Amino acid sequence: MKTKSYSNVILALRVLLGWIFLYAGLTKVFDPNWSAAFYLKNAQTFPGLFNMFMQPEVLPIVNFLNAWGLMLIGIALIAGLWVRYASLAGILMMVMYYLPILNFPIVGEHSFLVDEHIIYACTLLLLYFADAGKLKGLDGLISKKQNKNIVFNEKKI
Repeated sequence: MKTKSYSNVILALRVLLGWIFLYAGLTKVFDPNWSAAFYLKNAQTFPGLFNMFMQPEVLPIVNFLNAWGLMLIGIALIAGLWVRYASLAGILMMVMYYLPILNFPIVGEHSFLVDEHIIYACTLLLLYFADAGKLKGLDGLISKKQNKNIVFNEKKI
């Protein structure tokens, strides 16, 4: 049984993580000089893969997907709309942020194996399994409306 406290904690996690994603996306979208190139260029793990993302014909796509992906994931989490899809996309994005800075077992400049990207990915996994959009989100409203339509249609038959 899901308690009110549980729902409030999941809501808070969803909205707060959504804000982090939305803000990160906004700062990239509105900065004409932003590019993922620097981050990709210094990849410690799978440098060949991340160098491929830096190719002149690929980098603009990577930049677009990165900035707008962050923003859309953030909006989805805040609104509680398509949260399960947004969570999966966010997990993939966090893994793609984690790998370039992993110089096993050190991550970035300040972590041993676990950094904020892993924490975000695990939180997104929690939101996925909690079906967090149905807890005080648009996914819940849509689900209720669909269930009412199914019941109405069954009664009509």
